[in-house]
Amino acid sequence: MLELAIGIILGCCALGAGFAMIAGIGPGIGEGNAVAKACEAIGRQPESKGAVTSTMLMGCVIAETTGIYALVIAILLIFVAPNMLVDILLTAIGG
Repeated sequence: MLELAIGIILGCCALGAGFAMIAGIGPGIGEGNAVAKACEAIGRQPESKGAVTSTMLMGCVIAETTGIYALVIAILLIFVAPNMLVDILLTAIGG
């Protein structure tokens, strides 16, 4: 019974890490759209290149933080959470 509970904990942590990494899709799509629109804006008004580029870079940086947060959560779910949860389980059953 204990092995089953530990297996469920490990499986759920791995599944959660996988779901967290799905969040990496959002920044990729968002940054791609931002760069496409910035290139389009620079093509229409080349004199606004500096303003468009700096705004685009700031937007890409902010969008990228979502992917970094997802990576941190996935790493925590893979390496930290299983040990913590197994320790809590063992403490709860008195083993």
